[in-house]
Amino acid sequence: MLTPECLPALQRALSDAHLDGWLLFDFQGTNPIATGMLRVEGLASRRIFAWIPVTGIPHALGHAIEGGPLRHWPAEWTRSTYSSWRTLESGVRDMVNGKRIAMEYSAGDAVPYLDRVPAGVLEMVRAAGATDIVSSGELVTRFHASWSDGDIASHVRAAEVIAPIARKAFALAGERARTANPITEHELMGWIQDSFGQAGLSTDHGPNVSAGANAANPHYEPSAEHPRQILPGDVVLIDLWAREVGGVWADQTWMATIGAPAPRAEEIWTAVRDARDAAIHLVVREAAAGNAIRGGDVDDAARAVIVQRGFGEYFTHRTGHSIDPRSLHGSGPHLDNLETREERLLIPGVGFSIEPGIYIPGEIGMRTEVNAYILPGRAVITPAQIQRELFVV
Repeated sequence: MLTPECLPALQRALSDAHLDGWLLFDFQGTNPIATGMLRVEGLASRRIFAWIPVTGIPHALGHAIEGGPLRHWPAEWTRSTYSSWRTLESGVRDMVNGKRIAMEYSAGDAVPYLDRVPAGVLEMVRAAGATDIVSSGELVTRFHASWSDGDIASHVRAAEVIAPIARKAFALAGERARTANPITEHELMGWIQDSFGQAGLSTDHGPNVSAGANAANPHYEPSAEHPRQILPGDVVLIDLWAREVGGVWADQTWMATIGAPAPRAEEIWTAVRDARDAAIHLVVREAAAGNAIRGGDVDDAARAVIVQRGFGEYFTHRTGHSIDPRSLHGSGPHLDNLETREERLLIPGVGFSIEPGIYIPGEIGMRTEVNAYILPGRAVITPAQIQRELFVV
């Protein structure tokens, strides 16, 4: 969130980037980065602009009938209102004329999580006299996506609760598979949700419990309408995510087999595990050396392992997503050089998932997922004990 306390650091970052300021824009929630930075609340049906200059006092511009959305704008900073489009455009001109600025823009839509400002607004800002508009990506990483000490603590607590819930869920599935009443994917999903509640965690949907070929769909969702029992011989994937109230998400994927795994399952598991470990090794090594690497480079490292094992065509998504203080799929750098061209750096403060997968339609799907966050001089992987071998239940 934008506060007077973070302003000096933000202005230093603007100076280092040779920028005159950062222009935040939102309209009806189209830019979650701006709404998070400004802590927009309540009815926000009109356009909002906020200008953070490289020197001096920030200024906000909102509609005359809607003061509520900017209620958290610091009293010591300036603020004005508009009613007509002429007044709005004049106010924007006062902020950006003759200046090189950053906005939530990604050239060619290379990173859609950053590309939040409509083309028409960019045209308006250019017409108002902005000499250059560049991506705010690095600013977003540092001042929107970075975790605080409290964020880290909440994430670690959630991670260490989620992991044993996954293991207990597999044990329950194995026990029931050898009875006359095997558990269904949907029932096990409900059991996990109940376990979250008992542990003081919450989730927005899911988790994903996928048995057999259902796991070949990375976004599979079990349902009561199409129940699928978990039976002996099945490969089972559990992807579960949760957080404390107001905390940072933890997001993990675990794999098991009901009975001894087939050689094919072992082969695929080994490939995804080794891909995950290649990504972890790169992140840990470079963080220890004080090097900030691109998220896309980590994706390349994991993908190379799966390609080398002969499964490249079946790894159809990025290696990992940003986890920021507000969102499970956040606005910080992703581990991605497949779906998007992620050039942003993994700098101290950011958190993300590492989750390579192999999905062979109609046959099998496997994924392993851990989380990571970067501190000065080191990277931390959660949970503390990650999966090394398939669980056999």
